[in-house]
Amino acid sequence: MKFQRILSLGLAVVLALAATSGLALAAGKPAPTSNVNINTATAQQLTVLPGVGEKLAARIVDYRQKSGGFKNTSELMNVQGIGEKNLAKIQAYLTTGGGESAKPAASK
Repeated sequence: MKFQRILSLGLAVVLALAATSGLALAAGKPAPTSNVNINTATAQQLTVLPGVGEKLAARIVDYRQKSGGFKNTSELMNVQGIGEKNLAKIQAYLTTGGGESAKPAASK
């Protein structure tokens, strides 16, 4: 009985510390509130996208600078670290400019 009390007290302390330190136990980062233009966004602005951290955002910016920009969002798959699954997660939050949401390239 004493062991169970100690265990439950320890668990309560751990959960309290996690809550006060701002750790989200099951939640990811919130979705962007507006579309992100992959042709003009800074690396910091790209990190708001789900699954995009600082390193991946830097690779997107480097690729954009070397290639002269993205014509469509499917070109993001040319960036190391972005595949079909990652692109599918962020597709709804992307634009290539012109105020419209970017569409993936049509299959031929």
